[in-house]
Amino acid sequence: MKYEILIDGKTAALSVAGERFEYQREGGAPIEREYSATPAGDGTWSILIDGRSYAVVTLSTGEVSVNGRVFHVGVFDPRELRGRRSAANNSGPQAVIAPMPGRVIRVLVEPGQEVAADEGLIVVEAMKMQNEMKAPRAGRVAAVKTAAGATVSAGDVLLVIE
Repeated sequence: MKYEILIDGKTAALSVAGERFEYQREGGAPIEREYSATPAGDGTWSILIDGRSYAVVTLSTGEVSVNGRVFHVGVFDPRELRGRRSAANNSGPQAVIAPMPGRVIRVLVEPGQEVAADEGLIVVEAMKMQNEMKAPRAGRVAAVKTAAGATVSAGDVLLVIE
């Protein structure tokens, strides 16, 4: 199973197959490991990776504690638009993701810019139609991950809002 993840505003890809996973931060080298996960209570997991134990606790929607350190996390199944739309209600960083392959026509915002909910952020042309991607909620543009003229694939992170 493949996922797009956002951890404290940084994007990555995660693939899980059986008891093995591959994790790759944007621009980083892939990391492959074996793991095991055991439920340890309501919203709590004990995860073992290469002999090291991690206590993982779900604090709230979009917030996870790993060995006492809190992370803002978003997990997106690139095949499922519903998962991305419901993630717009979460607090913490939000990724705006390309719904289909296309070409970026215009980027309407800059990093650091404050945006309102449903404000236009980026225009992507797909199948001879221009689609304006809108802000899932009010916030500040943390990062723009593409530029005008760039070709994007379905599921690519276009920008991040905090």
